[in-house]
Amino acid sequence: MSDKPQREIALGISGGIGAYKTPELVRELVRSGVKVTAILTRNAEAFVAPLTLQTLTGEPVIRGLYDLSGNTDVEHIALSRRIGLLAVAPATAATLARFAQGLAQDFLSTFFLAVSCPVLVAPSMNTRMWLHPATQANLTLLRSRGVRVLEPSVGELACGETGSGRLPEPRDIAAEIMRLLDRRESWSGETVLVTAGPTREYLDPARILTNPSSGRMGYAVAEEALLRGAKVILVTGPSSLNEPWGAEVVRVETTEEMRTAVMEALPRSTWVIKAAAPADFRPRRLSREKSPKDSLTQLDLEATPDILAEISRRKNGQKVVGFSTGTSDYLEAARRKMHEKGLDLVVANRVDEPGAGFGAPTNRVVILGADGSQEVLPLLPKREVAARLLDRLELLRTPI
Repeated sequence: MSDKPQREIALGISGGIGAYKTPELVRELVRSGVKVTAILTRNAEAFVAPLTLQTLTGEPVIRGLYDLSGNTDVEHIALSRRIGLLAVAPATAATLARFAQGLAQDFLSTFFLAVSCPVLVAPSMNTRMWLHPATQANLTLLRSRGVRVLEPSVGELACGETGSGRLPEPRDIAAEIMRLLDRRESWSGETVLVTAGPTREYLDPARILTNPSSGRMGYAVAEEALLRGAKVILVTGPSSLNEPWGAEVVRVETTEEMRTAVMEALPRSTWVIKAAAPADFRPRRLSREKSPKDSLTQLDLEATPDILAEISRRKNGQKVVGFSTGTSDYLEAARRKMHEKGLDLVVANRVDEPGAGFGAPTNRVVILGADGSQEVLPLLPKREVAARLLDRLELLRTPI
């Protein structure tokens, strides 16, 4: 377990008009018992006074690269050892670019490189700057390294335009900060084996059997487990998503390859969350040449390995969670899977609903417990579904 207090954060404030909201954000956090150290960029001082922040936080405001702490350590190292979270609100396009490229040009960007705790950024800027490919590329890179991004709000901007780019309301930023602080290290000591994405079974060198799975749900589960302090082994089929920063990632293509990777990792795991959607069938014989079209009207197929059933047979104390997809009878199918394969929990997913299932950024699921419990979730971003799932799994955890 980390010796860093879970209720101390650094709040970076960069030079955008949204900085005028930060005193209210600080009030929200201090009321919740959070110790806040504010870090102001030079441009941010045009929008919010250092004295205001110092009065609200009760802590000196860091403004210069060589500010020293009481024990003469360089402050970006001393503070980085203590905090449970670095939050940056507002995060301007320039700040995001410095973070993404590792440019230590001021205190805030230097401090970003020194921390090992979670990082949350709340971007705020003109809509066109937000949508610019360079900004989006920087955000993609930061997300791939584990930085949490609180999307800007839509509304009227200071420039008079309307669109995405407004800094979220202080209470919403504070709520996200509190949620991240509460999660930190809660899964320390656990090793979570997650499967994600589809698999591919080749009919011939030009054709495959697969499904529309993007891997988003499994990747979101892996990221959430990492955020909570777990070690994560991610076995993933083909996916264009960025690898979760900090995870041990094993890439596979076929169902047999996924089975092999999962069985090799199983003895090292304490949890298995099987969110992958492996292909159900493969050809009995793989053609080494591209087959004529008319020869594919009748396929000679066999079932692929049932990875979840094998996990259940070979597990040794691990808790096992499965995902079950279906249409009209999806809940009954999920219950059968749970009982037949001895699962501790199953996530039932109706894939024919708009915005849910394969490929979508959102999902609507029902979490079924072996004890007969049932939790129905509304349509949510898959990251939030992953958070709700791990919240539910907290009830199944036992000391290790």
